[in-house]
Amino acid sequence: MASTEPENSPNGDAVTILRWWTMLLRAKGTPFRKLLHLIVTIALRLFFRRIETAGVERVPHDSPVIFAANHPNGLVDPALVFVSLPRRVSFLAKSTLFEIPVLGRLIRAFEALPVYRTIDSKGDAGGNIETFRACRKFLSENRCVAIFPEGISHDETMLKPVKTGAARIALGAVGVRDHMRPIDLKIMAVGLFYTSKTSFRSEVLIRFGELIDVAPVELDENGEPPREAVRTLTKQVETALRKVTLNVGTESERETVVRAEALFSSVYQNLLFKRSLTQSFLQLQKLAEKYELLGRNDPEKMRALNSRIMDYETELRSSGLTPESLSLQQHPTWYVFRFLVLRLTVLLFLSPLALIGTIVHSPAYVLSNFAGQLFKTHGPDAAGSTYKILAAIVLMPLTWLIVGGLAFYLFGWRIAALSIPLTMLCGYAALRTSETLVDLTVWIRAAWMLFRQRALFLRLLVAREALNREIGEMIEDNE
Repeated sequence: MASTEPENSPNGDAVTILRWWTMLLRAKGTPFRKLLHLIVTIALRLFFRRIETAGVERVPHDSPVIFAANHPNGLVDPALVFVSLPRRVSFLAKSTLFEIPVLGRLIRAFEALPVYRTIDSKGDAGGNIETFRACRKFLSENRCVAIFPEGISHDETMLKPVKTGAARIALGAVGVRDHMRPIDLKIMAVGLFYTSKTSFRSEVLIRFGELIDVAPVELDENGEPPREAVRTLTKQVETALRKVTLNVGTESERETVVRAEALFSSVYQNLLFKRSLTQSFLQLQKLAEKYELLGRNDPEKMRALNSRIMDYETELRSSGLTPESLSLQQHPTWYVFRFLVLRLTVLLFLSPLALIGTIVHSPAYVLSNFAGQLFKTHGPDAAGSTYKILAAIVLMPLTWLIVGGLAFYLFGWRIAALSIPLTMLCGYAALRTSETLVDLTVWIRAAWMLFRQRALFLRLLVAREALNREIGEMIEDNE
């Protein structure tokens, strides 16, 4: 298991896995906003198996900041930034969201501000003048603003060209004007990395990058900064964002890099230890760079390496194993036996609750997944996970209320009052049991092969070590 305590990544950032209580303690603002914070926290912690942050210790606590983040996953992106920050933050959101009756009300409760995009059917870019003015007012009050400067949520494997909005807001806020005192404003890049954007119980990393100082400039008569200063600052923001995001040319290239990283990292993982998502991400960035170099310098070698990795993965899958499960041999036999027996005992103990939880929550789970598949976009923006999580926020509590209503009808209010928390407990037991069972199955298969087909297990282990060395040499050769 990964450590729950802060640790340092290879580049010196503090790495923390966000827990329920940590996220809840960061609630700021009105009681209604804090209630929404609670709901969003629960929804995100149920959807994602692990939410990890890196570098959040660099966030200034007493000066205004503009957070500039990449935008791969619809409303899930601002929700994650919202619950992970130790600061009260206001978001810029596309204007069409404010027109949706219930969602628009919720967005306003988060103090979001509308952005009028020309790509929206009713987009009126002129409306952004008032939005930018409101942002500058927030910043003058030592508040924080978050913006997604790509201007669209997308499924691309590369960061899209950064628009000038963040730079215009920042320079307008620090611009030289007689009637306002200068402010010490920073821009901070925020990178969001998902192991799978739409998969239930996937993982996400939130990386807080470097701070960019915003120097004062002279504003024109309309309060706008010089174009050259805007272009320069926008380029700085884009460079900082690229450092905290994974950028590869195509989806196939991304899959290639992910496969190589998983194989390379598996050497360092076992029953006791799992690498942090930050470590994996930094390795992915390095491998993406080296694969690009290798593809230019020696494409035949790159294709041969990819072919060997794919052949090896195919053989592993046919054996029911994963690369990290081969690390089982690092542990003594008695420890492996005790580990498996203890966890199987826990699973057996929880199985009645888990079975009830699975049956009761299955309709909500299926319908939430269906919503994510049915509504993959909102206008030009990617939104599959957004619809899936929103559906779950509605359907899961509805499930608990239906169970409570049936219990009230059949047994009275006392049983009904007990049934709702019990149903929630059963659902959580089902969630954790299913995850543990999936993980445990892989380790049981590895243990069985180690004890009954030792020669095959050791051959696969030797092949993994050879591929690991070749990937490592590729990285070193292209340094």
